[in-house]
Amino acid sequence: MTLSIAVVTAGLSDPSSTRLLADRLVAESAGLLEASGRDVAVDMIELRPLAHNLADFMLTGFASGDLEGALASVARADAVIAVSPVFTASYSGMFKMFFDALDNDALDGTPVLIAATAGTARHSLVLEHALRPMFAYLRAVVVPTAVFAATEDFGSTSDGALTGRVQRAARQLVALLADQAPSPAERRTTKVTIDNPEDTPDFEDMLSALSR
Repeated sequence: MTLSIAVVTAGLSDPSSTRLLADRLVAESAGLLEASGRDVAVDMIELRPLAHNLADFMLTGFASGDLEGALASVARADAVIAVSPVFTASYSGMFKMFFDALDNDALDGTPVLIAATAGTARHSLVLEHALRPMFAYLRAVVVPTAVFAATEDFGSTSDGALTGRVQRAARQLVALLADQAPSPAERRTTKVTIDNPEDTPDFEDMLSALSR
């Protein structure tokens, strides 16, 4: 079975440090999965080209154009890597708009690796006070290690520390994927229906069966 990873990156420039960090995270995660014999499909979702669609969604409540496909890709993914630049001590507005457009149940049980970029390390706590609570609200399974990268972390002597954080977070994401059975996407699409109300199992019988 091929595992799907949806990568959501909210960088505004082209290229951006946000996309650079996302590339490193997905390369490390996919590399570990492939080394274990798993096939991996990666869907890179850049939010900048979706800005107009996101604004339209906020006004109308309907996803149009490429936004509809991006939301569907995240909802059916086995894992998500989400990376945002920091604006005013929090995630970017476009990043929040995208996950506001996502169905509240779409990430239920899905492993999510969170990451952020900023010009200074003073913003590193954004991962814990903004991103992690948002994904907890969406009932995602957030990887313990969140990855923050300041401008100084790229191409400097501190890059080794960033590499270590990337590797640790990727290992944790892969471990969560290895533990899940069935996948989050399968769990969300599995529904139990009872055609005839008279066929509803007796509650006492159900409890008795569980205690055996």
